[in-house]
Amino acid sequence: MVHPPVGKWMIAFGMLLFGSDNAFGWRFSAAAVGTLSVLLLAVVARRMFGSALLGAAAGLLLAVDGHHLVESRTSLLDIFLSFWLLAAFAALLLDRDDGRRRLARRLASIAGRNDDGVPTRAQLSWGPFLGLRPWRLIAGVCLGLALGTKWSALPYIAAFGLMTVAWDMSARRIAGVHHWALGGAVKDGLLAFACLVPVAALTYLGTWTGWFLSDDAYDRTWAERNPSEQWGWVPDALRSLAEYHRSAFTFHQGLGSDHPYEASAWSWLVMGRPTSFFYEKPAGCGEDACSQAVTVLGNPLIWWTAALSLLVLVFFWLGRRDWRAAAILTGVAAGYLPWFLYPERTTFYFYAVAFEPYLVLGLVYCLGLVLGSPAADAARRRRGIVLVGVFLAAAVALSAYFLPVWTAEIIPYDQWRMRMWLPSWI
Repeated sequence: MVHPPVGKWMIAFGMLLFGSDNAFGWRFSAAAVGTLSVLLLAVVARRMFGSALLGAAAGLLLAVDGHHLVESRTSLLDIFLSFWLLAAFAALLLDRDDGRRRLARRLASIAGRNDDGVPTRAQLSWGPFLGLRPWRLIAGVCLGLALGTKWSALPYIAAFGLMTVAWDMSARRIAGVHHWALGGAVKDGLLAFACLVPVAALTYLGTWTGWFLSDDAYDRTWAERNPSEQWGWVPDALRSLAEYHRSAFTFHQGLGSDHPYEASAWSWLVMGRPTSFFYEKPAGCGEDACSQAVTVLGNPLIWWTAALSLLVLVFFWLGRRDWRAAAILTGVAAGYLPWFLYPERTTFYFYAVAFEPYLVLGLVYCLGLVLGSPAADAARRRRGIVLVGVFLAAAVALSAYFLPVWTAEIIPYDQWRMRMWLPSWI
C-alpha cells in the first residue's frame, strides 16, 4: 500500500506464470532481475574500464555476494529498484560515448565549412547543440520505473542528471570549447533535464495506470468524497492520487518503531547489523542442535574491501579528476547519503542493495589498479593478474563458506554460530 506498483507488478508476473501459491512463482521475477543485474554490471564494468577481465570480475563479485543473492531469492522491492537504477546508469554511460561522437562529428562539420578547416572562435564559444539523445530518454524511462518501484530512487534522478551534464561539460572542455561550462549547462543541461525529469515523471505516472483504471483501488474515489473549491480544477483522479501519496509519505515519515534487526545507515558498509529473514531449529543435521537460516549478510571480503575502496575513489576523483571514480561515487552517494537525513526512521541493511553495484564497481576499480595498465611490462601484468585472481578465488571460497546461512541449508548449530563473526550478526 505504501510503495508504488512497478515492483509489485514484476513480482506478480512470476506468480501469473507459475501460480500465486508457488514459491518459485513469487521468487521468479526477483531471481531473473538479480541475474540480469549481474550481466548488466559486467557489461557496465567492461565499458567503464575497457577490460573484459575486470568486467567479468564485477559480474562474478556481484553474483557470489550473499546480500545480492538473498535479495534475488526473495520477493522484496529493493532488488527491482537496484536493477532499474543500474539500467539507467548503463544507458547514461552509453549516452556519454554517443554524446562525444556527436560533438566530434558536429565540430568536424563546422570546421569543414570554413576555408581553413578550423572552427572560428565564435563557433567554439559555446559549442554546438547535440540534438535529441535516445539513450538519455531510455535512462529517463528507467529512472521512472525505479521511482515507480520505491521513492528512494528520487535522489538518483538529480544525481544522475548532474553527472551526465558534467560529462558533457568535460567533453566540450576537451574539444576546445571556450565557454564549456556555460555551453554545457545551456546546450546540454536543458535537454538533459527534459529527457530525464519529465520523462521519468510521465513514466512514473504511467505506472499507476492500473490504479487509474480500477474503481475500487485504494483511495481511488477520495476526491469524489472530498470535494475542494481550491483544487476543484484538478481532475478527481489526480487529486485522489495526490492524497494517496500524501498519506503514504506521512506513513513513511512516522515509521520509527523498534525492530530487532533495524540497522542505522552508518552501519551498512561494515555490515553492522545484517537482517535475519528466517531462522529455525529443525532436526536433520545429525547433531543435537541444528540451525536453518536465511540472513541478508554480504560477503565480508567483498563488502569490507569495497568500503575501503571508496577512499581510493575519492583520491582519484579529487587528485586525478578520474570521471570513473566520480561516477561510481555518485552511484553510492545517491543511494546511501539520503538515509542519514532520517536517523529516527526504522531502516534495514538490505536497503543497501540499491547501491551495491556501485560498491562492486569501486572494488573493481581498485582491482584494476592492482592489475596494472595493459601497457605495463609482462612481469608487472603477471603479478597483477595473480593478485587479482587470488582475491577473486578468496571471495568465491568465502561465499561458499557462508552459502548455508544465505540459502536455508540445515547445518549444525555450531556451524551456524561459526559463521556469525560479530555478535551483532546474530
